[in-house]
Amino acid sequence: MTAFVTIFTVALIFVVGLVLDGGTLLAAKRQADNEAESAARAGAQAVSIDRLRSSGDQELDAAQAQAAATAHLALLGRPGTVVVTGDAVTVTVTVEQPLQILGIGGLAQVTVTGQGSARSVRGVDQGET
Repeated sequence: MTAFVTIFTVALIFVVGLVLDGGTLLAAKRQADNEAESAARAGAQAVSIDRLRSSGDQELDAAQAQAAATAHLALLGRPGTVVVTGDAVTVTVTVEQPLQILGIGGLAQVTVTGQGSARSVRGVDQGET
């Protein structure tokens, strides 16, 4: 009877660890996605004012967009990468998420990444499909 209770208790702790730490990882993934998307939006606002005034074309200033997205990541305290391509800014954020229960078994933390993109758009005529 004692061996059964011991094995059952260990199995129960493992399942509880999967549920709680799994939920924590899902929340960390969502947070990483949100932070990447907000940094991408910050970068996508860096429109070249000179180009807009001279020709009316809305074009991103790539250096300014890179700097704005990187500054936003620094404000959040997150490491990440920023890529500016045409009128789009793509940001990837990395989050180190510590595990509470499964950490007891030697799995101390897991790396979670999130990605977000934003485009510079002038006026909105219709929703994206």
